Amino acid sequence: MEKQELFKKLKFEFAKIIDQYDLQSDKINIATQSLTPEEAIGITERKDFPILFGKEIMLQADYLGAKGQAFTDAPAVFHGTLKDILNLDLTNDDHSIGLFIASMNAVMRKIELIDKTIHCKNRDPEICANEIVSFIKDHYDDPKITLIGYQPAIIDILSKEFRLRVLDLNPDNVGQIKYGIKIEHGENDFQQAVMEWANLILCTGSTLCNGTIVNFIDIGKEVLFFGTTISATAKLLGLKRICPCSM
Repeated sequence: MEKQELFKKLKFEFAKIIDQYDLQSDKINIATQSLTPEEAIGITERKDFPILFGKEIMLQADYLGAKGQAFTDAPAVFHGTLKDILNLDLTNDDHSIGLFIASMNAVMRKIELIDKTIHCKNRDPEICANEIVSFIKDHYDDPKITLIGYQPAIIDILSKEFRLRVLDLNPDNVGQIKYGIKIEHGENDFQQAVMEWANLILCTGSTLCNGTIVNFIDIGKEVLFFGTTISATAKLLGLKRICPCSM
């Protein structure tokens, strides 16, 4: 699946939902704001989450009180209707992609098609990582795991329990040793670390905003996505998602 095909499909599926619930003509405003790191994840024990360094920001859409989020490196602010959201250019504009995803998460949360669209805060990322470990132990037999995206709590706790490799695209992380694991390049090491070595991929939903998620869909490997960004997309595309502590 190509990036353009992915977003075309998501827009088509979201438009069907808007039509089904008769929201197309509603004069509904979607107010999307960029959250500060503290608003997004609170006061965490670890100080090396990407959002704390401004590498990513979190967009939050509010639809009739329901919140939907999206991690992205393309900040934007938007006020408009659901019809406006459907008319955004998801092919050529990274800012529009974040707005669309956050808004889709908020709307689908409001009509109760999904839940867990708000990022966990404070100590919850540590609890989340431990619960992910428990889930993997319960459902997989000593897997070789490749983690996509630099997530410090998950790296630290998974590395103590499983064989683990980590891929990231941030040049500040690639080549560095973090929690005893060398961070490999998300593109250059993809074939060996994902396709040849791993039998379980744990992939951040943030890959949705930059389109690299297409590298982890229908690849003949077991893939678990995590995070709030992918809430609605996981539902629409039938992807496996784990996000224990999100709200």
